[in-house]
Amino acid sequence: MWIADGWKDYELLDCGRGEKLERWGDKLLVRPDPQAIWNTPRIHGGWKHPDGRYSRSSTGGGSWEKGRLPGQWQVRYKNLTFQVKPMNFKHTGLFPEQAVNWDFAQERIRAAGREVCVLNLFAYTGAASVACAAAGAKVCHVDAAKGMVQWARENAKASGLEDAPVRWIVDDCAKFVEREIRRGRRYDAIIMDPPSYGRGPTGEVWKLEDNLYPFVELCAGVLSDEPLFIIINSYTTGLAPSVLTYILETVVSRKFGGRTVSDEIGLPVTESGLVLPCGATGRWTGDR
Repeated sequence: MWIADGWKDYELLDCGRGEKLERWGDKLLVRPDPQAIWNTPRIHGGWKHPDGRYSRSSTGGGSWEKGRLPGQWQVRYKNLTFQVKPMNFKHTGLFPEQAVNWDFAQERIRAAGREVCVLNLFAYTGAASVACAAAGAKVCHVDAAKGMVQWARENAKASGLEDAPVRWIVDDCAKFVEREIRRGRRYDAIIMDPPSYGRGPTGEVWKLEDNLYPFVELCAGVLSDEPLFIIINSYTTGLAPSVLTYILETVVSRKFGGRTVSDEIGLPVTESGLVLPCGATGRWTGDR
């Protein structure tokens, strides 16, 4: 498992009984987590007095009890700064376990010894885009939600990267890639974090189990002659990391060679010493 253990402003203090207790800067949050189904004693005092708690509703959805929680605040990861805030469906706008992928992308970009162009698809609030820009890459950030792209711009500004070479695109990811292929634009690296299920701006249905493989096939057409890396992340329940390996090996390695490594990503739990699994990531690199 790839473990995101480089944080100072974020800490997974404890988890169990379907919830997790987290420290975001100096704010304590309690949020649901479907993986934390073990039953352990809740010793940490933060369980009783968090700054904010998201509770599931028996009729679906849920709501925040915000208590002392501000509208938004900042957290830092190494030299990056991100805006976080309580959102619908328990989210904060940042997935701290993704730090393992930010580190990986930065290492590959810095070691390349050449200009690197990165395409970040389903790019959400732009943490990966900001990380790649901070490492010196040119970035194209694509997400279908205008509000998320604006948030990503704010994250870039908070990290001192408002003038970095980033293209901020509000668009359907598949349609954008199709146009980039027709325009002859090419990218040295692709990052994608596709949803399990979604609808496009004109009602197109996205189901990961049906659409991921052809989407990766499509994206292979926008790669440069000497691509550097591809990262696919998935939070789809039941999708084994090995599936991402097979997709990348079948589509990308067949054309470019290279190698793929896939694994779970996770967060260390301070109270118990366990690691909370948080999804699967596949990484293809052009290494021979």
